[in-house]
Amino acid sequence: MWTSSEIRQSFLKYFENKGHTIVESSSLVPVNDPTLLFTNAGMNQFKDVFLGIDRRNYVRATTSQKCVRAGGKHNDLDTVGRTPRHHTFFEMLGNFSFGDYFKRDAIKYAWEYLTEEIKLPKEKLWVTIYEDDDEANELWQQVTDVPGNRIIRMDEKDNFWSMGDTGPCGPCSEIHYDRGQEYSCGHPQCGLGVCDCDRWLEIWNLVFMQYNRDEQGVMTPLPRPSIDTGMGLERISCILQGVDSNFDTDLFIPLIKAVENLSGQKYDPGEGGFAFRVIADHSRACTFLIADGVLPSNDGRGYVLRRILRRAVRFGQSLGINEPFLYKNVDVVCEMMAKAFPQLNEKRDFVKDVIRLEEERFLVTLNEGVKKVAEIIKAAQSKGINTISGEDAFMLYDTYGFPLDLTEDMAEENHFTVDKDGFNRMMEEQRQRARSAHKNENAFAREQLFAELLRDTPPSSFCGYTRFQDDSQVLAIFKDDERVEFAADADIIIVTSSTPFYAESGGEVADTGTITAGSGQMEVTDVQKIAGWILHFGKLTGSLRQGDEVHLQLDSARRMDISRNHTATHLLHRALRMTIGEHAQQKGSLVEPERLRFDFSHLSALSEDELS
Repeated sequence: MWTSSEIRQSFLKYFENKGHTIVESSSLVPVNDPTLLFTNAGMNQFKDVFLGIDRRNYVRATTSQKCVRAGGKHNDLDTVGRTPRHHTFFEMLGNFSFGDYFKRDAIKYAWEYLTEEIKLPKEKLWVTIYEDDDEANELWQQVTDVPGNRIIRMDEKDNFWSMGDTGPCGPCSEIHYDRGQEYSCGHPQCGLGVCDCDRWLEIWNLVFMQYNRDEQGVMTPLPRPSIDTGMGLERISCILQGVDSNFDTDLFIPLIKAVENLSGQKYDPGEGGFAFRVIADHSRACTFLIADGVLPSNDGRGYVLRRILRRAVRFGQSLGINEPFLYKNVDVVCEMMAKAFPQLNEKRDFVKDVIRLEEERFLVTLNEGVKKVAEIIKAAQSKGINTISGEDAFMLYDTYGFPLDLTEDMAEENHFTVDKDGFNRMMEEQRQRARSAHKNENAFAREQLFAELLRDTPPSSFCGYTRFQDDSQVLAIFKDDERVEFAADADIIIVTSSTPFYAESGGEVADTGTITAGSGQMEVTDVQKIAGWILHFGKLTGSLRQGDEVHLQLDSARRMDISRNHTATHLLHRALRMTIGEHAQQKGSLVEPERLRFDFSHLSALSEDELS
């Protein structure tokens, strides 16, 4: 029988042998992507590569990416434990091509891996394709053994993938495993594409990124089509280990046994085991999120983590566990997963401390919340009302950390209902506030535009570490986001062959200064880097033409002030880690000439002794 560890290794090794670079999983906290709450797919870390903004030294990659889907658009939290295949935390195995191979090889590799490497029965595999993708239909029959009657055409909702309303998109092919009649819903029309019962298990999605969709919805072929695929480790483990549910695999059974020991109760694989499955799933999510720097809080990612953690504690109580217990499961997660993710062992003690402290706090508020629900119900009964308002339900959740499902349970016991619509409305308002900083997709569209317009332009070289001025040549000029050869007396953006100007990065502001030509001078007010190009933003007085020789001079006194404050952030960070512990990770910073700000993670406010 295959172990999950063996499956992970075999997948990565297979694609490495096909010329792919094994790339380490990125953090669950997305880097430079304000549109995501958590990393939720293997392609997230390659988004800028697909957009043409970033360049890598490889054109083929393979990963085993840790993912979380809880909160935001992609949210599986409420279905965890109820179905055999939904999780908050999961691993996504993937292979990627950045303008290298396309449909034929993507289909060939997937089929070869499934049928030759891990030897799934060919007759058990079915394929869905986008309804208009005739090319994929032909390739599946040419390259593999899939007969035409096991290739199902589906509409855009199911088999067409988009990065957003605009940008790269394309049809996809999904590979499904037929688990047999015993898993069928029993409906006479049961079949792939007709129902979503447990018989038909989607195991691998192949996305063919071949179009670019504009704001009018018009799709044009991409100059370099790419491949993005994803296969859930939990699902393929379920098949290869011959079990009924993902929760019966070696990725969850050790955690379920740990809950059995803690509760003194026996696990029921049916509905009676719901609480066990929730705790096992949430133990993994909490461990990985905290190890990646997320801490419980009342907003953003920390709010979602707190909800997951407290939901697990609430289900622990339903099993008779009335003291902190979840932190003990961290050891189980680390023993199972640290070989693939070594940072877990490095953060093990810190993760346990965070979870234990949060459990202790919640156990106090949980008891207070029970009393508050009783007061709300009593007050409503005196007024002849039999509904807990959305405002009260949200107050219980937000103030006491009281899960909505527990409020509903207590309401039902008293023949009450809960205004879920009102609760959800207030929750969504809270989420919108928390995610207000995560809605900046236009910036990506603009970066993609520049990357496309500069595709044939050599990258800029940065010489600012050794000098504050340079003589260079104008490679490109932009005015109103259009590339022009000549500009006069206007706000423009220029790219030069070399530059001493430092682009804004990592919280450190950009250099300012002047760029001078024979017929004009530009006051540089901002500098940004897109892939290998350094863009200078500013006001041009006079005129400038592409190809002109120019002299670049940055404000050296301002640069020195910024450099001193940059150094100060490093010293401050080191001092914090020496004083309060290695968990004091940098969460953000702002480095300007006159001031600096340093954001870091810690469980509580610094004491006077620590500050001194």
